[in-house]
Amino acid sequence: MNYSITAHSVAKNDASFVIKDIQTDFGTTEQTADTLPNPAELFLGSFAACILKNVERFSELLHYSYESASIEVSAERYERPPRMDHVQYHLTVFSNDKRLKIDRLKMNIEKYGTIFNTVKAACTIEGTIVVNKDT
Repeated sequence: MNYSITAHSVAKNDASFVIKDIQTDFGTTEQTADTLPNPAELFLGSFAACILKNVERFSELLHYSYESASIEVSAERYERPPRMDHVQYHLTVFSNDKRLKIDRLKMNIEKYGTIFNTVKAACTIEGTIVVNKDT
């Protein structure tokens, strides 16, 4: 599989990228630091998207049902050299299905997630998954 996107910026303005039919703006200036996502936040968003995609994917492969899932992701940014490290996530899966095995889901997410494995090669990851039966 190969992936590609296009991105564009204008001096002293913000930037955007296009993926398929969607354009996403992101911040590159101080003026939009509080309103548009920055590259570090987009990085964390990609990580979260990978995990949520795999919750859906593995619901079919592991034969469990769920109502929804939510994830919180954070990371530390170091200065020298500038980089992200120590990514932490907390995934909540809303399900009453007894077939949902958290340990197995976590193992599969951490073994087969493309973005997860890419990030894991560059920094530490610590995560928890819980099931909320109040759906």
